[in-house]
Amino acid sequence: MIIRALHTIDEFRQVIALEQRIWAYTDAEDAVGIPIFVITVKRGGILIGAFEDDRLVGFVYSLAGIKDGRPMQWSHMLGVLPEYRGSGLGRTLKLEQRRVALDMGMELMEWTYDPLQAVNAHLNFRRLGVIVEEYAQNVYGDSSSTLHRGAPTDRFIAQWWMRSPRVEQALGGWPEARRPEDGGVHFVNTTSMTGVWLECSGVELGRSDATLGVAIPIAFTEMLDQAPGLAHAWRLATRELFGHYLGRGYQVVDFRIGPGPAEGRYLLERPD
Repeated sequence: MIIRALHTIDEFRQVIALEQRIWAYTDAEDAVGIPIFVITVKRGGILIGAFEDDRLVGFVYSLAGIKDGRPMQWSHMLGVLPEYRGSGLGRTLKLEQRRVALDMGMELMEWTYDPLQAVNAHLNFRRLGVIVEEYAQNVYGDSSSTLHRGAPTDRFIAQWWMRSPRVEQALGGWPEARRPEDGGVHFVNTTSMTGVWLECSGVELGRSDATLGVAIPIAFTEMLDQAPGLAHAWRLATRELFGHYLGRGYQVVDFRIGPGPAEGRYLLERPD
C-alpha cells in the first residue's frame, strides 16, 4: 500500500470515480469536482490517496479553513472501498492527514459525521481521540447518496485537537480510558429490542449528572433500508437528546460498541 499526496487532474478524476462508487450519488451537485480539487489543493487543502498495485482504493480530503480567527483544516471526505473497510486503512489515511496538517502548523481539524453510524463513531473517538460539542441538524440538506436513503443529514462536528494529550493517548491505545458502560453512568434514553432491531423507547432531558450515556443502534444503514420508520424515530430521538445536552454545555468524549450485539454507547461529560 502506497500513501501519498494527489496533485494531478488525472488523480482527481480517480478520486471522483472512487467518490461515486462509495457514496453512489444520483445528483452531481452532491459530489466534489475537479475545479474544487484544483483550487483547494493549491491553497492549503490536503488530498491524500492510498494505492494498491497502482489502483486508488481510498482517499482523504480536507480544506483550509478559519475558526475563531485561527487557521485550521476542515476534513470533508474520507472514503475507502468496501473490501478495505475494517482494515485500518481509514485510520492510516487520517494519521497521514494529521502529519501533513501538523507540518503546516495547524492545531485543529474538524469534520462532520453521522452520530448514528457506530463504526465511524468508534474510529473517531476510540482510534483518533476527537471530542464533540456541536450537533447540526440536516446540515447537508437532502442527500442523493444511496447510503443516506433520504434521512435528514444530522451530524456531529468532530474536533480533532491534533497535538493534545487526549489525541496522543488515543493513538497509543487509551491505557486509562473510561468506558461508557462503566457502572455509575446514567443513560438518558431507554432501549428495547423489536425483533432484530434496537428501539429507543424513551428519552430523559432533565438530568444534570457529571457524566451521562446515550445508546444508539449499531446497524443504522441497514435499518434505513429495512426499517425506515424505526430509523427515522432514532434520528428524531437522538436529535432531541444531543441537541439538548450539548446545548447545555456537555461534550461527547467517548464511544464503545456493545455491550449487546445491536448497541453502541456514547459517553457525555459536563466540563467543570
